[in-house]
Amino acid sequence: METKTFGVDERGYFGKFGGAFIPEMLYPNIEELKNRYLEIMYEESFQEEFHQLLKDYVGRPTPLYFAKRLSEKHGTKIYLKREDLCHTGAHKVNNTLGQILLAKRLGKKKIIAETGAGQHGVATATVCALMGMECIVYMGAVDIQRQRPNVERMKMLGAEVRPATSGSQTLKDATNEAMRHWINNPSDTHYIIGSVVGPHPYPDMVSRFHSVISEEIQVQLMEKEGRYHPDYVIACVGGGSNAIGAYYQYLDDERVKLIGAEAAGFGVDSGKSAATTILGREGVLHGSKTILMQTPDGQVVEPHSISAGLDYPGIGPVHAHLYDVGRATFYPITDDEAMAAGFELSEIEGIIPAIETAHAFAVLDKMDFKENEIVVINCSGRGDKDLNTYIQYREEKGL
Repeated sequence: METKTFGVDERGYFGKFGGAFIPEMLYPNIEELKNRYLEIMYEESFQEEFHQLLKDYVGRPTPLYFAKRLSEKHGTKIYLKREDLCHTGAHKVNNTLGQILLAKRLGKKKIIAETGAGQHGVATATVCALMGMECIVYMGAVDIQRQRPNVERMKMLGAEVRPATSGSQTLKDATNEAMRHWINNPSDTHYIIGSVVGPHPYPDMVSRFHSVISEEIQVQLMEKEGRYHPDYVIACVGGGSNAIGAYYQYLDDERVKLIGAEAAGFGVDSGKSAATTILGREGVLHGSKTILMQTPDGQVVEPHSISAGLDYPGIGPVHAHLYDVGRATFYPITDDEAMAAGFELSEIEGIIPAIETAHAFAVLDKMDFKENEIVVINCSGRGDKDLNTYIQYREEKGL
């Protein structure tokens, strides 16, 4: 594989962000992963099995859909990369499939994962069922309540769902519990991290598994527009896995503007937000140096978002680097803006997006496009899991 300007260096850093800040108990696991992940991932037998399953099990390539009515509204060409049509309903399965194949080749017998919105948990439980491996998913107690359909799906798939009851009882706390479990069970267990967060090599490894998204965009755009590159790629960013998948093949192509949508919750200055690039500063969270929301004495600030998958106080180190050097631009999107965009997409394109994904669509109202520009939005997940939140929001607002 080529070494990207924005890729990870030999120390596990993207610019000044990244690294592996881990307890001694995890050192053997992380070292084994770091030393072997690239070698295993690019073995011919691995690539064959991975791509066969992406095709026949996940349903790739996902379509690149020209959104005619949305394009007319915004006076530009808008394409949606339909990751919501993947098996399990989101992009997450690209990574869980890759990681479980890796775990098998490392001789691991058990899988743990963390989940916020439940999509990564479902995707992990799915591949564990496929491969006949034991699966434990940690999920914040609050998220268990607001994402009940996904909890039931995980249980149906044979996974054990363990609630995280500390802190805000959301994604950060689920990650803490999963890390704790791994520290206590390092030899037979692989931790499938669901985003581009955590200690090296996870941010790079997850990025590579999701790079299939932008590989397909290149081929599909050539078919539809006669060129490989769009003018903009827009994606929602919590930890940032769907975003880096959509950006990956364009990182070095300055013709492509990379746009991220962060969850601003009740507003950037409300104290109830998850707009990390605006509110955060450098620090260490879940094993890597990144940008995170913290108090002056370094305590993590509890994030808020109506979307369980963006309710995270940090951002993946690769995105911290892209932000730091000005390669990507991040827009804060409030709960109300995201919900309005979700309802609008449903009504004018017949696609109900995950609330995470709706944040990306809300960016459209904040930008000015030219008529001949090409905009690709990563439609990262479908809204089935969020119907209760949509219904509740509509009732509360009297819509």
